[in-house]
Amino acid sequence: MKIKTTEELGATIRLQRKELKVSQKDLALVSCTGLRFIIELERGKSTCQSGKILDVLQALGIGLYVDAADRNDAGGEGR
Repeated sequence: MKIKTTEELGATIRLQRKELKVSQKDLALVSCTGLRFIIELERGKSTCQSGKILDVLQALGIGLYVDAADRNDAGGEGR
């Protein structure tokens, strides 16, 4: 799945959490974040800390893959 927005990332996290039957509170505890962070992340807040996002993804068993071919879409050639 290609995720291009923070809203899509939040929806993916929420879906996986619900499939695993984990509450937001329990996910916050397991990923060493706060409940408010989980709520904001699932809502697609764009200013969430990337380190904490990676902790949540790991806690849910979600892998992260970066497609270097899409680099030029981000506004810089060869960056």
